[in-house]
Amino acid sequence: MTTQSAPLPYLLGDIGGTNARFALVQPDTQRMFHEATLPTGQFPDLASAAQAYLQQVGQAAVQQACIAIANPIDGDTLKMTNNHWHFSIEATRLALGLERLLMLNDWEAMAMAAPALLGSDLQQIGSGQPVPDAPKGLIGPGTGLGVSSLVRSRRGDWVPIAGEGGHVSMSPTCEREADILRILWRTYPHVSVERVVSGMGLENLYRAICELNGTEADNLVAAQVTERALTAQDVACEEALDRMCRLLGNAAANLAVTLGARGGIYIGGGVIGRLGDYFAQSGFRDAFEAKGRFENYMKRIPTYVIRADQPALIGCAMALGVQPAPR
Repeated sequence: MTTQSAPLPYLLGDIGGTNARFALVQPDTQRMFHEATLPTGQFPDLASAAQAYLQQVGQAAVQQACIAIANPIDGDTLKMTNNHWHFSIEATRLALGLERLLMLNDWEAMAMAAPALLGSDLQQIGSGQPVPDAPKGLIGPGTGLGVSSLVRSRRGDWVPIAGEGGHVSMSPTCEREADILRILWRTYPHVSVERVVSGMGLENLYRAICELNGTEADNLVAAQVTERALTAQDVACEEALDRMCRLLGNAAANLAVTLGARGGIYIGGGVIGRLGDYFAQSGFRDAFEAKGRFENYMKRIPTYVIRADQPALIGCAMALGVQPAPR
């Protein structure tokens, strides 16, 4: 009698400008395991980082992989905008000995994860109930501003839509925001929403607010602006953080009405994850609902902060046909 060996696990990856996060998922048990983070700066390309990870966890071979990366996917050659990696997808597949390598934009992977996020994976901000099978929107500030969406096909499966929504134009909603926009125009001919809703956006807001207040700006990075704001050490930092949350609410609302995202808006990204309870009490939801004649429409759309660990890895598993078991 022969015993059937377990199938090889699938390789999952989430590649950002600073860190490369990897995990394995077992397709038969749906268990995700061996999660690890490697610094991208220590490796020349994706194949080298993935090989180092597989060696580290003692996995001799894999046959399928899905990698999410903070970059548009356009053809075989991938040159990352926020680090030195420049590689061929096909050459990477061959170097890793894979039968299949699926590359996704990182926010496309986030969209794939949305249907699998339940319970403590999500923190609802404000009112609203999701409409089953309605489109879902995803948005989140990190180094930049990620935006994607998820829609049902006529066959019933979820289809992720990757885009570059972080580069739509900033739309001020009050005189103060219009004044901030005028200052930013001196530096940026086109002020995208990413210029004010992201890590660099928080720095831009702080400097612009200091100028409007007639005070000298310190040379602060986003983490320092956040720390000073949360500890009430600096009024300009406090306004910058609150203003960023409100501008995120406005950007999320624009995504919701454009997409008809009655399935909900999901908020991720490293910036919001570091705010803890502050974000729920911020002006985000008020700005989200402030759509004039469409205010009641907006009130019915739920907004969620993604609290799950490694949602992009979950999305990669979903793209390979595996829904990871709850951990």
